[in-house]
Amino acid sequence: MTDPEAVAAGVRVERDAAPGVVVVTLDRPERHNALTPETAAELAWLWRQFRGDDTVRAVVLTGAGDRAFCTGIDRTAEVPQPSSPYSVEDPLLTVGPKANDLWKPVVAAVNGMACGGAFYLVGECEFVVAAEHATFFDPHTTYGMVSAYEAIAMAQRMPFGEVARMSLMGTAERVSARRAYEIGLVSEVVPGEEVVAAAVRAAATIAALPTEAVQGTVRAVWSAKEAARTQAMAQAQHLVALGNADAARQAELFAARGRGDGFRTR
Repeated sequence: MTDPEAVAAGVRVERDAAPGVVVVTLDRPERHNALTPETAAELAWLWRQFRGDDTVRAVVLTGAGDRAFCTGIDRTAEVPQPSSPYSVEDPLLTVGPKANDLWKPVVAAVNGMACGGAFYLVGECEFVVAAEHATFFDPHTTYGMVSAYEAIAMAQRMPFGEVARMSLMGTAERVSARRAYEIGLVSEVVPGEEVVAAAVRAAATIAALPTEAVQGTVRAVWSAKEAARTQAMAQAQHLVALGNADAARQAELFAARGRGDGFRTR
């Protein structure tokens, strides 16, 4: 690979990982690759750029370092909310490739934790390659928050009971890479140092195939669940507005959280 192209707000792009393959890296390892509104905007811009770039035929999405793929929205980020109870500002709603009408295949390379708002991204990738130490969990209920968009995204990829358990157990439990493979969330498990290379290898195979056939297949696969997903997402905003604890209570619960202990990995 050549030197990565720097993109503002904590995103890196490597354009010659393999012929036709681009690697997009969330590059805020000191914050577990958590997203800010600025990072989310950069990702949305990138997906739109890739739509019209015929040299890009497949994408690998990963996170810097080996501790986390992404941990959702950065809780230190300011996200001003409209005064209307009928509107919620969620910068992650447009963070994924499908939300930006990109129908080129995107492969997630998960190295470490993927949790909460990370599922906006994982949920819009074609498949997931995971490091052996990767884990998946949804902390929302622990912090007095409704898991709506995240649970709906994962319900397209996991059996009902598994997504319900993960969404309801909060920080008490994490899904291991092995278990994620068993339930179909992950398609391949590899040693941590090999996760990006394995994802690039798969993406390169896809990128070498006729692009119209590939993109048509991506669109066909997604159309199988699109109607149900769209209907479910339409309810998410109202469920969040009704069920979330107020900001002060959320902050209290977040401050009381354990620091990396007290959870079970299954």
